[in-house]
This record gives sequence, C-alpha cells and structure tokens, in this order.
Amino acid sequence: MANTTNGTTDGGGAADIEAGRERWQRRYDAARKRDADFTSLSGRTLQPVYGPPPGAEVPGFERIGWPGEFPFTRGLYPTGYRGRAWTIRQFAGFGNARQTNERYKMILASGGGGLSVAFDMPTLMGHDSDSPHALGEVGHCGVAVDSVADMDLLFDGIPLGETTTSMTISGPAVPAFCMYLVAAERQGVDIGTLNGTLQTDIFKEYIAQKEWLYPPEPQLRLIGDLMEYCAENIPAYKPLSVSGYHIREAGATAAQELAYTLADGFGYVELGLSRGLDIDSFAPGLSFFFDAHIDFFEEIAKFRAARRIWARWMRDVYGAKSEKSQWLRFHTQTAGVSLTAQQPYNNVVRTAVEALAAVLGGTNSLHTNALDETLALPTEQAAEIALRTQAVLMEETGVVNVADPLGGSWYLEALTDEIEAEAEQIFAHIRRMGGGEGAEHAIGPMTSGILAGIENGYFSSEIAESAFQYQQALEKGEKRIVGVNSHTPTVSGELDILRIGHEVEHEQRRVLAERRAARDGAAVDRALAALLEGVRSEANVVPLIMDAARAEATLGEICATMGEEFGTYTEAPRF
Repeated sequence: MANTTNGTTDGGGAADIEAGRERWQRRYDAARKRDADFTSLSGRTLQPVYGPPPGAEVPGFERIGWPGEFPFTRGLYPTGYRGRAWTIRQFAGFGNARQTNERYKMILASGGGGLSVAFDMPTLMGHDSDSPHALGEVGHCGVAVDSVADMDLLFDGIPLGETTTSMTISGPAVPAFCMYLVAAERQGVDIGTLNGTLQTDIFKEYIAQKEWLYPPEPQLRLIGDLMEYCAENIPAYKPLSVSGYHIREAGATAAQELAYTLADGFGYVELGLSRGLDIDSFAPGLSFFFDAHIDFFEEIAKFRAARRIWARWMRDVYGAKSEKSQWLRFHTQTAGVSLTAQQPYNNVVRTAVEALAAVLGGTNSLHTNALDETLALPTEQAAEIALRTQAVLMEETGVVNVADPLGGSWYLEALTDEIEAEAEQIFAHIRRMGGGEGAEHAIGPMTSGILAGIENGYFSSEIAESAFQYQQALEKGEKRIVGVNSHTPTVSGELDILRIGHEVEHEQRRVLAERRAARDGAAVDRALAALLEGVRSEANVVPLIMDAARAEATLGEICATMGEEFGTYTEAPRF
C-alpha cells in the first residue's frame, strides 16, 4: 500500500500516477484560469500539463509529481501560468526620489506589475545623505531616502494600497519599512492591507554582500520584531525575502546559492518559532530571491530543487501543516555578474536566456537586467528593452501555456536530484558547525550553524574558492564568455550611459537641511529617546520606529539611536 501524505500518493506505480493525475485534474478544474489563448503559434491544442502515459510506471515519480501538490517540484499551482503569469517586477532607483518616481511611472505604464526599490549605498548602510560616509555616493547605485518625506515623493501618484512594492534593503530594513508604512498612512491607505516584500535578509549580508549595521544577534532581534508585527498587523506583507542572488553574484555555485539561501530561510523559521509564533501564521510571509545565471538547464533544476527541499523541510522538520507554509515563492533577477562591458549588446541575449530559465523554473516574479548595467544605471531605452524582453517571453513564446513543460526530462530530473543532494550535504555541514541537534541552541540548530559559519569564515571562504576556480577556468579558456575570451573582434561602438551628476547630492543635502530646520526638533528628540528605551527593553520596536518616522526623524538618526545599544560589527580579517 502506498503512503498518502498531505494529499499526495507516494510511489511511481501506474495506479499511483493515475491517482495523482486525477487529483491534479480536479484541482485544475476548480482553479481560476486567465481568459487567454493557450494554443500554439500554429493553432495546435496544448494540454495544461504533461506526464507519463496511462499505465506507465516511473520509479521515483513521487519526487516529480504534479503541479500544485507536494513536493511542488513542478510548481505551486495546478494551472501553472495559465492561472496567473509571473509578475514583471523591475528593480529601479537612481538619483533622488522625484527622478525615481518618474521611472516607476514609466515601468508601470509599460506593463510592470509591481515595483522594486533600489536604494543608494548611503541608505543601504543607514547613513543620511549629509553624512561624511555618503560623500560622492548619493543617488549613484539607487535612490537616496533620508526620511518619510522622500518616501512620499518616491510613491507620489502611485497608490500603495494597489501596488505591490519590494524593497531591497537589509541592514536598515526595519526603519526603511516603517517609513514606507508612514508614507502609506499619509496616502490614506489602511496599512493592514499592504502587500509587498521587504528583503531584510541579514544573513546573506554577513555571508556575501557585506552591508550590515549591527552584530548578528541585534539584527536578528529586529527581524524577529518585524516578523511579529507583520504577522499580527499586515498579514499579506512578506517581511523577509531570503536572498540567494547576492550569494551567487559573489561567486557561489548554483548548489551553494541554493543551499546557503535555504539554510538562511530555515534560520529565519527557527527565529519565528523561538518567538512563539505559529509556523503556519508566519511561514507564508517568507519569500525568496534567486539569481538566474547563464547555464540554462542547471538554473531550471536549481529552482525545482529549491521548491522540493523547502516543502519537505517545512513539513517534516519544522512541522508546517498548511500548503502555503510549504510553498517556496520566489522572485528572480537575471545575473548581473554575467553581463559584460565588452560587446554590451550581447547582454540582451544573455538576459533573455536567463529570464527564460527563470520562467521555465516557475518563478513568481522576475526582473530582467538592462544591457548597460555593467557600465552604469540603465538608461530609459535600456530599461524599456529589459521590460520588453519579459513581454516577448510572456506573450509570444508560448511558455505560459503548459505547467513545467520540461518536467520528466531525464537530464533535467537528474540535475534536479544532483543539486538537491549536494544542498543536503551542505545543510548537514552547517548544522554540525553549530553543534548539531544535541547542543543547546538559543534559536535553533541551523541558526547556530549559520552564526558559526559567519564567525569562522566558512561561507566567505567557500564562495571565494568557487569564484577562484571559475576565474582560473576562464583564464585557461576552459570556460568561454563571448566578447571577453572568445569572438572578441567587434564593430560595436561605445554606449551612451546614464550619469548621475554631483548636483543630485548637493540638492539632496540642501533639501535635507531644510527638512531638519522645519521639523519639530523636540518631537524628534522625544521619539528617538522612546526608541532607545524600547531597544533597551524587550518591547517590539516597530511601532517606536514608526513614531520616530512620523516625527520626521531621519534614517541615519534612527539607525544611530539603535546603534547606541546594539553596537557595531567588524568582520575578522582572513587570508
């Protein structure tokens, strides 16, 4: 007798497969589908999903399964993209809030389904634009946000109650989020109805990107406060987007990106459980952010393995009972590190291939990089080409017609299994670093292992070794990059690129000085004093940060106030 768990049947026998097909059909029939043409370009009728022929036996088929059921290898929904296509969510931000607001309106008018905010380096590090640390960096790699007034301008004319908004920021994520909430309040929006995603993933900062404010433990305290606040007050909002993108961009392999990212996710699950939260109340608020690199099939396999691993661990290790708690929902960005300054028009091709891999892997939302991003922030024309790349995939190629069209491919399924097995070996190593199940853990065994790996340099050294091996292969010519170490002659000329002038920084500093002079200084002082008192207690600091934001306290002031208690973090040098 086959085991039936969570509505699925274990086993690859013909009867089990047919029972699964019937379950899928019932769920598909009951689901809402888009009113669209799902035939091929030649008018051929296409089935919404394909599987083994009737009567076939496929050993291990339960690990592949059917779309919309555990272990979700083939996708979260029985309809695939017939129910809902992925969200086109372009990452954008440059200069000041007014300039970025204009770009957002262009993105939304051109078919974007949501916004993704790119902040400049001072903002990402919790500094105001007039800080000495910000000199020469204001508005260059994203938008400068110093206070709620900038958030008001950033989303001027964009109804936050109707627009899903992602914000890519981790160290000062909670203060930035509180400013976003206050901006929504000023629009008259009930913040309890907001929907979007905050990155908040501090583990990947220590592992790869290196943009932190405080030591790990205080950062986890802030994340725990955020998880509690969102679970209680903003149920649709996702307070954590666990990011593998930056890990991959730092030089990790596909399996390392997958394993380190999911391990971080398990750490945040343990954090929520340590706060006494019910897993089925907070786990649906976790989402993921992956890189889509250039090795087409490996990337598709990575995404499919990610869903399967997450579902199994959430159910079998952490006890999640609801399907939504077992779902791995993820945003994808095409690989910035794959773009080349040489022959930059080739980047259009790379981005299209990477985007197709993300779609065939079942991404829920997607950002496509612009061809000039290796040189500067995207021009309006380059941003439009990146947008239209997604439109062509969605509306012309037929990839939305069939759920998991590559499922059952011998090559793809073998790759999926191999990447999953390698990830499991890495999970076991991380848990051993933290002392394993037998040790005492303040939060949980995976969290202890991650913190140990950050402290002993495990993650950084492993990524560095992978990056070094790839660089050696490039220099030997074993790996090829067109335009760099192969097919180097070109007729292409230089691109016109977007340049951010010094006047942006001068204007931002001038406006910030005017805001400081015009606000109620005593109210700011009271709000910051209350925040510091809350930080020194066990209070949830989110409402206190919101009060400071309402008083027009700046991001730098809020972060510095918390830093009085939390201190700073310096990574130990290693050679």
